[in-house]
Amino acid sequence: MAMSLLRTSAARRAMMSTRSSPAVFARGKATLPDLDYDFGALEPYISGQIMELHYTKHHQTYVNGYNAAIEKFDSTSDIKSQIELQSLINFHGGGHINHSLFWKNLAPRSAGGGELLGTKSPLSKAIEAKYGSYDKLIGSVNAQLAAIQGSGWTWLVKDSTSGDLEIINRANQDPVTAPYIPLIGIDAWEHAYYLQYKNVKVDYFKAIWNVVNWKEAEKRFLA
Repeated sequence: MAMSLLRTSAARRAMMSTRSSPAVFARGKATLPDLDYDFGALEPYISGQIMELHYTKHHQTYVNGYNAAIEKFDSTSDIKSQIELQSLINFHGGGHINHSLFWKNLAPRSAGGGELLGTKSPLSKAIEAKYGSYDKLIGSVNAQLAAIQGSGWTWLVKDSTSGDLEIINRANQDPVTAPYIPLIGIDAWEHAYYLQYKNVKVDYFKAIWNVVNWKEAEKRFLA
């Protein structure tokens, strides 16, 4: 797998921090991962049209961009050219990693989407200890999302050194890197919501929690 990772140190740290990242790399090339649900399965909170475009167009663009940049990187021994390619590798590779995690941290209501974990859950206990309740955590994440200017992501993460929960923002497609382990990521790019929510992105931030897969988040928390 090492040959398929991004060549930049930031990307290496991202792959280490995600541990069991669902991002797919086959024989050194990124490939679009399979979805666990149909495009319309997250409605009415995320429309099928948005899901189809987001997955087949935007995520595919990151896959294609990463593969093209890596191919160019591997075909040259010119150090200057390799340095110039690193920003493309980080952007498209980060987009692939982020979206692969994003699809997994969502689930249809029929499959447990939006269903909170029990009070005995290790993640529930950590949330209560740090934020007081799920509602307060969600409010804090949404405040961080609203603070993003332009494009980016807000992540609930676990600090692997301390075990603490934190909420962090990442600009553009910058991936989460060590020592953080991404638990839940919310995509704040316009392509994630605009066709449905227009310029009222706060409604999207509120709605998406109805399909967050908390069981997946706990798997990452315990990994």
